[in-house]
Amino acid sequence: MDKIVLVGVIKDKRDLNILLTKNWYRIPVAHAPTRQFNYLAFYQPALFGSQGKRIQYYARVLNYQIIRRNNLLPDEPSHCRAHNYYFQIKVGKIEKLLQPIKNIMPRRISFGFTTLNHLLKSKNILQLYSIAPTEQIIGCAMKRAGIKAIAQYHILSGKKRCCLDFAVFCRQGLIAIECDNKKAHSNPRQREKDKIKTAFLKQSGWNVIRLIESDIVSNLNNCIAKIKKAVQKLGGQ
Repeated sequence: MDKIVLVGVIKDKRDLNILLTKNWYRIPVAHAPTRQFNYLAFYQPALFGSQGKRIQYYARVLNYQIIRRNNLLPDEPSHCRAHNYYFQIKVGKIEKLLQPIKNIMPRRISFGFTTLNHLLKSKNILQLYSIAPTEQIIGCAMKRAGIKAIAQYHILSGKKRCCLDFAVFCRQGLIAIECDNKKAHSNPRQREKDKIKTAFLKQSGWNVIRLIESDIVSNLNNCIAKIKKAVQKLGGQ
């Protein structure tokens, strides 16, 4: 039976140093996954620079204990979560993947489960979680259809900022295209976030098209036809 791997985030270089030199990783008890796992893999976010947006280290779980944060990190006694409880997970030898698993889209990474077999074979985060590359599919299809779009377009309104999968600029308006993977957008919390984002975009003057994974994979022509129709309605590009 394949071993279960929990992917966790290394928040900064101090935490990476703790992992590499002391062989432990921490998870807040309040946010800890309930599913059992045999290995930990460690995602390094963008703040790691050229070594960021990737997984390159993993390790086998040995044991764990529950301990207050101020006992784990005694040099931060005044931290706002100093008295919160954490799982201190002790791991074996830190292994380095032959090829790092890159966050190519990129996507926000938090705790997630995969298998050891997937971890050792995947080249990117989408493969790791068996997620269809919906944004790549739509991007290529729009290009073939002659629709000009900007991928990963950031907008700012007041203090609120968000990133669109694609932005399409038309003569008489703006189109925001969001590609919703089943795995990433099926839970109630994410659906609520999607509703809030859609409302924000509409208030900011955007026409929003949400495309779900099953349609992108099985009815791509219909998805492109929907985008074309919206472009024509707004006077073309």
